[in-house]
Amino acid sequence: QVQLVESGGGLVQPGGSLRLSCAASGSIRSIYAMGWYRQAPGKQRELVAAITSGGSTNYADSVKGRFTISRDHAKNTVYLQMNSLKPQDTAVYYCNADLATFFPPTRRDYWGQGTQVTVSS
Repeated sequence: QVQLVESGGGLVQPGGSLRLSCAASGSIRSIYAMGWYRQAPGKQRELVAAITSGGSTNYADSVKGRFTISRDHAKNTVYLQMNSLKPQDTAVYYCNADLATFFPPTRRDYWGQGTQVTVSS
């Protein structure tokens, strides 16, 4: 019923930029928070950035000052602007949403399929 569709991943050189987008669709009553996680080979999934419905943001220390998360409430879309990319940013990036649906009236987390970001010379 609810789908999260990510876009914007790709291959970029160190120091370059990418913008990831994640659009939520379906029978959505309320979105409490959306965020981005990433998982590199052999490592656990980790939080990159998150934003609440009130606009509060959280960032991993490793991306502060380089990444910016934002939301377009009318489009149920979250963005991650990634600047000054480093090789260690290479990972699959997953969109996450904490949301409630109209029917059934349930609140839970949803996940996108992931988009690959590769930073390499």
